[in-house]
Amino acid sequence: MILVTGGAGFIGSNLQAALVARGLETVVVDRLRDTGKWRNLAAHPPAQIVAPEELDDFLSEHPPIEVVFHLGAISSTTASDGDLVWHTNVEMSARLWRWCAARGVRFIYASSAATYGNGALGFDDDIDALTALRPLNLYGWTKHAFDLKVARALAEGRPRPPQWAGLKFFNVYGPNEYHKAHMVSVVKVKHDEIAAGLAPRLFRSDRPDIADGAQCRDFIWVGDVVDVMLWLLDTPSANGLFNLGTGAARSYRDLARAVCAASGETDRVEFVPMPTALAGQYQSFTQADMHRLRAAGYAGQFTPLEDGIARYVRGYLATPDPYL
Repeated sequence: MILVTGGAGFIGSNLQAALVARGLETVVVDRLRDTGKWRNLAAHPPAQIVAPEELDDFLSEHPPIEVVFHLGAISSTTASDGDLVWHTNVEMSARLWRWCAARGVRFIYASSAATYGNGALGFDDDIDALTALRPLNLYGWTKHAFDLKVARALAEGRPRPPQWAGLKFFNVYGPNEYHKAHMVSVVKVKHDEIAAGLAPRLFRSDRPDIADGAQCRDFIWVGDVVDVMLWLLDTPSANGLFNLGTGAARSYRDLARAVCAASGETDRVEFVPMPTALAGQYQSFTQADMHRLRAAGYAGQFTPLEDGIARYVRGYLATPDPYL
């Protein structure tokens, strides 16, 4: 049995689909609410769905769980309720870590590239260098805080799960993100603008040394993310904190051009002012350093941006049923 927190969400439901395709029994911890998240699971339902507030009671029944994929979190970069975000992203994660350590259950969890802040210190996922990082927002700070808790537990020799891995997700895009409102990927946003007959809009740069549209991110196809998680499932000897991007930064201008091409439209963009809420908190460059994951043995290849966008637009967004 495999437990997937956040299993009805974007990355979680893609993982859930892959686990079901393998014939594995899964339990999803999530809330479906009224945003259509149930559609993320419609083609690959789990054996059970547990509400987050009922998780402790569920775990107290000693279910035969072999692996926990902990992907559930408040992931909005504009979240402002510090108490709620800390409780969800740090305390719940710490409880699951302790539960897995006490019962010999493998634990794979979602961290974030938001922990790197403005990127001035680079993107090296060395767990011994975490204290230097300064995230720019509450979400990134809470993800960083849990990474620090893990590092401290390891350094002090406290009980740990038999396998543990933290994944610093970079900019993930792909199907089943449609419930995320303003947090959907830029690929989805640009597709919707083009479908509405508009030019794709990009933020003007808020830095004099970076041209408009030249802001760069490490965009990764969700299928590649799932492949790494499945590799961890198949490789219990792999432990550590790992970046999960492609290792290649691409500009937003490149992304808009690829969405236009995948949509069969002429390449064009419109530049708009950056929202006040993002000014000073915007990462103008991210690029995952992937050498630790490679050194751990992962040999899979990552999908080029143009190929991933074409797959997403033509295989999902432009179809009557865009769900995985």
